[in-house]
Amino acid sequence: MRTLDTPESRTRNAVLIRREAHGPRGLPVLGHLIHLARDPLGFLSDCAREYGDVVALRLGTWPTLLISDPELIEAVLVKNHRSFVKNSFFWRQVTAVFGSGLLTSEGEFWQRQRRLAAPAFAGQRLAMYGDVMVHHTQRMLDGWRTGVGRDLHADMMGLTLRIAAKTLFGSDVHEDVVEIDHAVNDLADEMASRMARPFVIPDGVPLPGHIRYRRGLRKIEQVIARIVNERRARNEDGGDLLSMLMLARDEHGHPMSDRQLRDEAITILLAGHETTALALSWAWVLIADHPDVQAELAGEVSDVLRDRAATVEDLPRLRYAEHIVMEAMRLYPPAWLIGREALRDCEIGGYPVHAGTTIYMSPWIVHRNGRYFEQPEEFRPGRWAGGLGRKIPRFAYFPFGGGPRICIGNRFAMMEAVLILATIVQRFRIERQKDRPVIPLPSITLRPKTGVWIVPATERSSRADRL
Repeated sequence: MRTLDTPESRTRNAVLIRREAHGPRGLPVLGHLIHLARDPLGFLSDCAREYGDVVALRLGTWPTLLISDPELIEAVLVKNHRSFVKNSFFWRQVTAVFGSGLLTSEGEFWQRQRRLAAPAFAGQRLAMYGDVMVHHTQRMLDGWRTGVGRDLHADMMGLTLRIAAKTLFGSDVHEDVVEIDHAVNDLADEMASRMARPFVIPDGVPLPGHIRYRRGLRKIEQVIARIVNERRARNEDGGDLLSMLMLARDEHGHPMSDRQLRDEAITILLAGHETTALALSWAWVLIADHPDVQAELAGEVSDVLRDRAATVEDLPRLRYAEHIVMEAMRLYPPAWLIGREALRDCEIGGYPVHAGTTIYMSPWIVHRNGRYFEQPEEFRPGRWAGGLGRKIPRFAYFPFGGGPRICIGNRFAMMEAVLILATIVQRFRIERQKDRPVIPLPSITLRPKTGVWIVPATERSSRADRL
């Protein structure tokens, strides 16, 4: 029986043999931080293979469990989610960026902020974003030239940033894209370094990484402040997420503070564009390496769209494109590692868990497990055509997390990724520059370390109808 300690299960749990989780021997003081710093993907994958679904680790002196059983993951994220918080050791090192936004806040405050933001990602409002997504993609493609190499990851980051700013904030950040991209890279590099630290070093300590980190954060804050000030100057409800946040009032009739508005806006802008950009970047790495997949995708898009632009109404018929995105996120999940921290002593699958223990759950590991996926290392979009998602355990595939804190923009991201994929393949065949390898960099997200360098080949048509 796999369960957590709850009032209803204590009698049952009393008969379980309490087990101690095992794992590799760590170093004094540092624990397994050196291993995580050197090769986090390889180290954690090796741990799961050697020690099983529950592995004992230490982040410095911090007790940690790596859990790779879908049933136990569901217990942590869904069934007993109140026993765990997201604000774990790592997140406390990056509060300067996210503050108390949706990504890091907890309890009733988080619930209130989530309720405020949810309508922007659902229903008719969500459907209205499709035209903006396609329009911005077409504008980007107008600047591509056949035979001329380019960093597709940088293109995707800029594209999804412009889409997020326009759809969620009603703003144009075209002139800021390059600087924001550099800022996000600086933040990601520093966050990757902090994952391997056994203690918190204050942001004010003038380390080179800290200096770049603060400089990148200042640039993003400047963009957010400009967007907010422009909206206040217009004094109008734009019908977008920013308007909802600015018009929100608490039970005393008070508006959201400037600091909280800043925290939510930064969280949504960063989280709302990078994960989709990463999913698309990894998808194109895989598509370019599999010409048969690219040909089948192009055939589907041609059959569905002919020579017109994609719309939200086309999504139900772009199933192969959807399966490509799903398969890319299986192999290269942008949120490659999900963490929680135990609020109280409990039990997971018969293993005792003490308050303060960090719980790691890795889509990277679970998604590549042969128990749930045939030939798990292979890129096979067709595996999803037969209803695989309904046949495997619920948390054998969880690229957006799960439970109450499932990614609020998961439907937005899937719609955006499919529409962008279809719009690109309608115009170009993509070839990858094989002399520029793609190296995964596991930071707060799974990024391509040196970009994704491609060559747009044969332009498929002169132009699709413009919006």
